[in-house]
Amino acid sequence: MSEKFEQGVQALRQQIDARISAYFSSCVHCGLCAEACLFYTETNNPRFTPIHKLEPMKKLWRREYTFWGKLAAAFGLGQSLTEDDFAEWETLVYDSCTLCGRCSMVCPVGNDITYMIRKQREGFSVAGYAPDGMKEATRRALKIGSPMGVTYKTLKAALAHVEKDTGMTIPVDKQGADYMTLFSSMEIVNFPEYIESIARIFDATGVSWTISSKAFEATNSGIQIGNKEAAAEIVNRVVIAAEKLGVKYVISPECGHAYTAIRWEGPNLIGRKYPFEVIHILELLDQLKKEGRLQLEYKDSIPMTLHDPCQIVRRGGVVKQPRDLLNSVAEHFTEMKDHGVMNWCCGGGGGVSANERAEPLRLQVFNRKKRQLDELGINTMVTACANCRITLEEGLEHNEMDAEVISLTELIADHLVKDESKV
Repeated sequence: MSEKFEQGVQALRQQIDARISAYFSSCVHCGLCAEACLFYTETNNPRFTPIHKLEPMKKLWRREYTFWGKLAAAFGLGQSLTEDDFAEWETLVYDSCTLCGRCSMVCPVGNDITYMIRKQREGFSVAGYAPDGMKEATRRALKIGSPMGVTYKTLKAALAHVEKDTGMTIPVDKQGADYMTLFSSMEIVNFPEYIESIARIFDATGVSWTISSKAFEATNSGIQIGNKEAAAEIVNRVVIAAEKLGVKYVISPECGHAYTAIRWEGPNLIGRKYPFEVIHILELLDQLKKEGRLQLEYKDSIPMTLHDPCQIVRRGGVVKQPRDLLNSVAEHFTEMKDHGVMNWCCGGGGGVSANERAEPLRLQVFNRKKRQLDELGINTMVTACANCRITLEEGLEHNEMDAEVISLTELIADHLVKDESKV
């Protein structure tokens, strides 16, 4: 038995608190969670049933935390957790779960299966049973500051392009600004137009904002892989930078797990309250619109639908704002059959998009989103998560679908009332 495996079992053991024990005790094995998981519905493989993905943790719980399990162990009976369990379940834990939370929504006894899988990942991560791509992303995040290896030099080059194209000066390390905005690596590398969009919106609405050269990365690979120490370090960098700049708010960008990490998990991870508030970019845009500061012109006649990022909408509660914003710029906005808190995941969240091994499965489960689009007959899908966006684009390309995915923030920026004095 390897030392890392023993450490992994100990880490897993530490996750089994009263809450986890109550969940295991109350599970009625109804199977409803399977019907809520696109990895099950699109494969019909019972192995992908969400509660089944927790069998290693359940085996440990049964043996060490239940009366009959303890009794059997005392007589040398019952099954112990083995390295084979970690090896066999690793692909289920990381390849077939995006931590989307849909299974938790339908559990008749209120078990938060997503929470349980996140806790199980912590044991797997410590034991070394995690995809190489996610391990490397976490290593880069800790060493370089970004899971994709994006440095401030890279961001600075992107900002220079924005300044050249817009004639604006992007504020960096501005002391006393109201807002400090974060970006995901994917936005900087794949969708720099998002940066230009918020710059234009903030300029038009008079928002006092800045970017920190020390902590601009929003993505938290520690949350995804199940490494709470790494997750805490990544959050703490943002907190320290925001404190030094004296900002009132930190803006989470169009990135699902970034929002979960900085808004909902962050204070618990670092063990203290923030001296600032966290706000999602969509919450801020909606607020600016209600205040009359965000002035928009005309409505697009192209039929559009909305893909809800799981961590922002289902797990984060930002449900109404994206719809109000989209309705303000789209003449024909139609909801998917399953939408809002019950929308289907893109298939790439929870680190799955960073896991090359999972690509065939990820493309297979995209069939759920394909059917949603086919049912509507709409070819323009709006979303508010860079990870969702690139995952959806890959699915569309793989299926040779004539459809596009656009950012809601970018769409709003395209509809800003033009300042004639700057034309």
